[in-house]
Amino acid sequence: MNKWLRFLDGHIYKLPVWLVNILGLCIVAVVGFLDGITGSDYSFSVFYFVTVAFVAWYIGRESAILVALSGSVSWSVADIVAKRYHENLLALFWNDVVKLSLLLFGAYVISEIKCRLNYEEKLARTDQLTGIANRRRFSEVADDEIRRSRRYNDPFTVIYLDIDNFKTVNDTQGHSEGDRLLLQVASTITTVIRESDTVARLGGDEFGLLMPETDGDAAVTVATKIHAGLKAQIEQYWPVTFSIGMVTYLKAPASADEMIRVADQLMYEVKNNGKDELRHLIVT
Repeated sequence: MNKWLRFLDGHIYKLPVWLVNILGLCIVAVVGFLDGITGSDYSFSVFYFVTVAFVAWYIGRESAILVALSGSVSWSVADIVAKRYHENLLALFWNDVVKLSLLLFGAYVISEIKCRLNYEEKLARTDQLTGIANRRRFSEVADDEIRRSRRYNDPFTVIYLDIDNFKTVNDTQGHSEGDRLLLQVASTITTVIRESDTVARLGGDEFGLLMPETDGDAAVTVATKIHAGLKAQIEQYWPVTFSIGMVTYLKAPASADEMIRVADQLMYEVKNNGKDELRHLIVT
């Protein structure tokens, strides 16, 4: 069941919003037609609600309200065609109000649940201090990039950055100052990278950067800009430097863990040999 739902999610989210809206409107129209021609022996009420819930989940509240209104009209017309209430106009009006209320309530509840789930999911993948991705999100993006690289044979680069002497800042200036330093590092890196790149705080004073479709030369250019930007924006305020390990994969690694491990190892080689440098490895 979960596999089927993931398959459905993967395809529906790729569709244009307008297309899903039209799909929802068409479904309630078809349901209303079937509801009308089958008479009073069969109930189609659940299908109106499911269609509204579908649109609320995948598109949002506004679109779901539109489908709910259309569904309510289709439902009412079906009742008239099927002569369920004959000439009892009061009963017809009352049930129309109840139907519309039910569908609107469903649109609100389902869209609210979806919004809350999206918010919780974002929190689970975001570093609470800096607002950038956390290690979990970084690993997920890395897994996706590894699969994409295997499929299209495109290179990509990962950077592992550590703040040298960060502990000294915490010990001498306080943790609030250390937090300010981390925020500035995240901000500086973010201003340099592309929208398609992913920067993450991997833990403590360590940051990761994943750059899709980036070969060795382009990676060195970006890493040099990052290092220079950090020195200009940060070293004048805090007594720190930056050790950077960078790996360009022309052939995709076995896993995200292996990718991070190799970049981390390069970073520690820099720290053990004087710090404040960049070490680059190209894996073919």
